[in-house]
Amino acid sequence: MSDFTILGLRVVRAAVRYGSFSTAAENLGYTQSAVSRQIALMERAAGVALFDRQARGVQPTDAGRIVAQHAETVLNELNITEQSLRELGSPSSRRLRVGAYSTAMATLVPVAIAEYATREPLTRIKLREGLSAALLASVVSGRLDMAIVTEPQRKPAGINLTPLFEDELYLAMPVNHRLADRRSVTGEELRGERWISGAANPADGLLGIWNQSTEQLNIDFIVRDWVSKIGLVTAGLGLAVVPGLMVPSLPEGVAVAQIGEAGAKRVTLAATPATVEGEERCREFLITLRESAVEVGLGAARRLRNTRYPRRM
Repeated sequence: MSDFTILGLRVVRAAVRYGSFSTAAENLGYTQSAVSRQIALMERAAGVALFDRQARGVQPTDAGRIVAQHAETVLNELNITEQSLRELGSPSSRRLRVGAYSTAMATLVPVAIAEYATREPLTRIKLREGLSAALLASVVSGRLDMAIVTEPQRKPAGINLTPLFEDELYLAMPVNHRLADRRSVTGEELRGERWISGAANPADGLLGIWNQSTEQLNIDFIVRDWVSKIGLVTAGLGLAVVPGLMVPSLPEGVAVAQIGEAGAKRVTLAATPATVEGEERCREFLITLRESAVEVGLGAARRLRNTRYPRRM
């Protein structure tokens, strides 16, 4: 049985994209006979037909669609590998691959990168946004040099976790809410409120500070995207818990208050490979992240101190 080849995957992807062997050949710079030959070899490897030949072109079969879908993934990964090798051989530049969860990517990471660029102008930072668990796995596998993550339940083997800061959690509410003029609120004062969360389980949606409460929270909307959450808050459809990292970037239509509960904090850490080389590569950016965390924290405090909202009548 024949094997799939990189060339064959490129040809299948192009044929599916253009719906024509001749157009695929033209865009790839091959002859039509060469494309037809590669398709035949790929169909032999698959053991089934990948295309229905028609008078006005070709249409992929179900098998063809599957091969084309995976071809896209394989070829993208190959491009990343080739780019990484090119960058590795360049003496004039360095690369740092950094991942972060969404709220850190919105505030902390941009501030840190801007400052880092003034110190290390030859280092090119590549960013990836994702959930903390996936980012940790990428550090372990070597696909990321560093990840800014929330505290995991279990520390994966092969990485170091460096605490960056404790991020206070805040309450985001409409400006006409009954508590909008308050700087701090307690869990008791929020009984019966309508909530907007990222998950049905409060422990998974930044409402975990009330996990020990016997009250059933009224979660009216479950959305993961922060822009959507804040939009719902602004429209007066509920309250949301937000990390301090987000506070400086919240729109004026949202009132903010501290949460007066001892557990209303979220620890943010930097995950790096547990090797001397990995630590050295990330050392300067770690220093910059800590400095930037202080700056972002001050921004949250300024927002809370300088903003006043009229009490609801």
